Amino acid sequence: MIHAALFHLAGQLNEFLTRGLGLAEDMVVVSNLLDPDGSVAPGVANKLVLFLTNIQKDTTPGNMPAASQGEGPSGRRYPPVHLNLYVMVAASFSGSNYPEALKMISAAILFFQKHPVFDRRSSPGLDRRIDKLTLDIENLGTQDLASLWGVLSGKYLPSVLYRVRMVTFDSQDIQALEPTVRQPESRVAT
Repeated sequence: MIHAALFHLAGQLNEFLTRGLGLAEDMVVVSNLLDPDGSVAPGVANKLVLFLTNIQKDTTPGNMPAASQGEGPSGRRYPPVHLNLYVMVAASFSGSNYPEALKMISAAILFFQKHPVFDRRSSPGLDRRIDKLTLDIENLGTQDLASLWGVLSGKYLPSVLYRVRMVTFDSQDIQALEPTVRQPESRVAT
């Protein structure tokens, strides 16, 4: 589902940019900035690159295991796992294309400001396993930003970090069957 969430966001942003700016090609790619050997990943030059920087379990209270209802034994299910994805949108433009990087990152921020929530009503192409994606900009201090870019590549690019909330993994597997407790029948002799 992480794959589906990121590609959905990239597709929606691409659609906005191609329509709004009259572009002939997709401007957004889902990719690492660098390959494991340290070389620039193919296909990221002069693009907005959307990539995952972290995954965290959402510890919001109230995420309790669901139990099935009805006659007969009830099933206790594994509790769903609610995740927050930290997704970076970076403008990978160099040299004289730097003004284009600023233009593209501004357009991305504008798009997600206008569309902070993606659900099936507002975004019919959303994967059926995903109920809703909510985006919030994550503010990073200079030290945290330097640390993050040090881990990523050491070379800062114009970028914005979003927390994408509620990607839920729910296997629907039954963990255990529990017998149904019934009210004993009472009979009064006459």
